[in-house]
Amino acid sequence: MFDAFTKVIAQADARGEYIGDGQIDALNKLVAEGSKRMDVVNRLTGNANAIVTNAARTLFKEQPQLIAPGGNAYTHRRMAACLRDMDIILRYVTYAIFTGDASVLDDRCLNGLRETYLALGVPGTSMAEAINKMKAAAIAIANDRAGITQGDCSSLMAELSGYFDRAAGAVG
Repeated sequence: MFDAFTKVIAQADARGEYIGDGQIDALNKLVAEGSKRMDVVNRLTGNANAIVTNAARTLFKEQPQLIAPGGNAYTHRRMAACLRDMDIILRYVTYAIFTGDASVLDDRCLNGLRETYLALGVPGTSMAEAINKMKAAAIAIANDRAGITQGDCSSLMAELSGYFDRAAGAVG
């Protein structure tokens, strides 16, 4: 896993080229958005329990068969595993938004997750729906303008949305 700066340097070095203007502009934008990124990460981290819990509650209300006897989230142990996985995915999404790079999300969280769920019999579509519910809550929290660095956050919200979409796609 590389941070954005190391990644640009490694790519340029692999090609035997100098760092280009476009790459420098992208890194400048990343630096300029640094405070906004930290605000988003702080908001998501501070509300992680509520994001995960409320997403799970809503999912189980919509899909009660998951918590019924024989369902994939039936018993406290299975429910805890489901909540743990949702929490881990949210945590890695915050890492990705902080660094501006999805590689940590892909490499350490999503790589092989679908296969694991298939092997365990976990319904990927239900997990993808849970991730989409976390996405909606996370964007609402992150997009709240009170007490954060002011400025246009539309590209940052699109990036955040993309990380959740990536996670939902990896399990669904």
